[in-house]
Amino acid sequence: MTTTEMTTLTARTSLTPSYCRRLGAAALLVVLADFLFYGQPAGITVFLFGMVLSGAVVAMHPAALSDGRVWLRPLALFAALLPLVENVSPLSVLVTIAALAVFALSLAGRLRMGLARIAGQLCLFLLAAPFRFARDFLRWRKVARRLGRRRIRLAAIAVWAMPLTFGAIFLALFGAANPIIEHWLSLIDLYALLERIEVGRLIFWLLALAGVWAFLRPRLPRFVSRIRRAMPTPVARSTSTTAEDVIFGKAAILRALLVFNALFAVQTALDATYLWGGAALPDGLTYAAYAHRGAYPLIVTALLAAGFVLAALRPNSETSRDPLIRRLVYLWVAQNIVLVISSMLRLDLYVGVYALTYLRIAAFIWMGLVAAGLAFIIARIALTKSSEWLLSANLLTLSATLYACSYINFAALIANYNVDHSLEMTGQGVPLDGWYLRDLGPGAFPALDRFLAQLGSTAASGHPLLHDFPDLRRQDEIHWRAERKNWRAWSFRDWRLARYLDKRGPLVVPQPTEPSMPDR
Repeated sequence: MTTTEMTTLTARTSLTPSYCRRLGAAALLVVLADFLFYGQPAGITVFLFGMVLSGAVVAMHPAALSDGRVWLRPLALFAALLPLVENVSPLSVLVTIAALAVFALSLAGRLRMGLARIAGQLCLFLLAAPFRFARDFLRWRKVARRLGRRRIRLAAIAVWAMPLTFGAIFLALFGAANPIIEHWLSLIDLYALLERIEVGRLIFWLLALAGVWAFLRPRLPRFVSRIRRAMPTPVARSTSTTAEDVIFGKAAILRALLVFNALFAVQTALDATYLWGGAALPDGLTYAAYAHRGAYPLIVTALLAAGFVLAALRPNSETSRDPLIRRLVYLWVAQNIVLVISSMLRLDLYVGVYALTYLRIAAFIWMGLVAAGLAFIIARIALTKSSEWLLSANLLTLSATLYACSYINFAALIANYNVDHSLEMTGQGVPLDGWYLRDLGPGAFPALDRFLAQLGSTAASGHPLLHDFPDLRRQDEIHWRAERKNWRAWSFRDWRLARYLDKRGPLVVPQPTEPSMPDR
């Protein structure tokens, strides 16, 4: 093959140089992932790998560095990676993956502006990411077959033949001239290397390769645009009045809002009487039961109300321009916000009796997001904003909430609350569920230590937890310290916990003395 033919072939296969560069970077990232993660605990290594991966993404798009405001993107990405330093959790990993995807798409020039559009693109990217490498590989094979597979192979071999041949010769000469290099070469045992390759490790390599490739070559699936092209053109609606116009028309929506406001006013009055006013409940009904029965159904009610408002008051519709309907909607949404706050109060009463759990914390956060969403609905109607604005506002609130939650030690929060409000500590409420506290993990160590110390110093007779829990607590700490000896498992949260444990010293639980028997 002549030089002219090779130049023409390279020009025709413009994908080959970028593919080789990305494959090289992906191979190095897979090696790094194997060193950091395979068979190792997750900790600060996730943050380090995210930083290296973001650097590789920048290297794949050098043209993006010409933008004067390009430094804002790495700064935002670094802020998104910081939760990994605090603690590695599913939430912090999710925040990191989303930030890396947005970062890669923005450098590739494939990110559309607008938070709602970005969220849609992010979902499509994550949906197609696991299959991106396989699709690109098959596509490259088709291109190679169309342009002449044999000529491309010959060109690739010709490029590497001379460097590899002379490199092997030089290595052999160095081995003959340098006894240290000769010793290193003698240590290479190909059979031992092959034995170290495990099926699980190969699967890990493939998964890591598919994961990093999606960020090194960020693309969005094309099936959405194909579906849009295949969809038939909407037919113009008839000007005649239909049954839908009567059932969901202006008059029907007005009457519905009147009925809904009246029903919600009754519910709000009952909550104000019994929950906030402290009125006595009917016989056989406790405040905890009253709170538990209504907390979650009322949230579903608020969500249905929000859906009705969005469907009934579409932007620039006849109903959205009617002053009376707008006032009724404001009143109804305000009642829904009060309903959500009432649901949070109900849940707080229930938690005060039956303690705190992960699901109940999630319910509090979810209720707050629902209340914010209802407030955004009022703002959208009052300011005549679009549905895209409403979606963007809710997505921004959700993103900020998840980012903030990634810094919160929920295990310690739950443990401290349950210990401080337990029957053993306050004399009221329910006894502490020590087994659930232990299941929370190392974050519950300080609260459990306080609880055991309090039991050992005040109990007149042996508490059931004093028999087994001190030894279990010591075993858990020994196991946790053994895992933290690996530097890969370091996190800022664990570092703070280690400082507390070192300062506290060995766990000593005072044992209550048995009452002495009188002499006969």
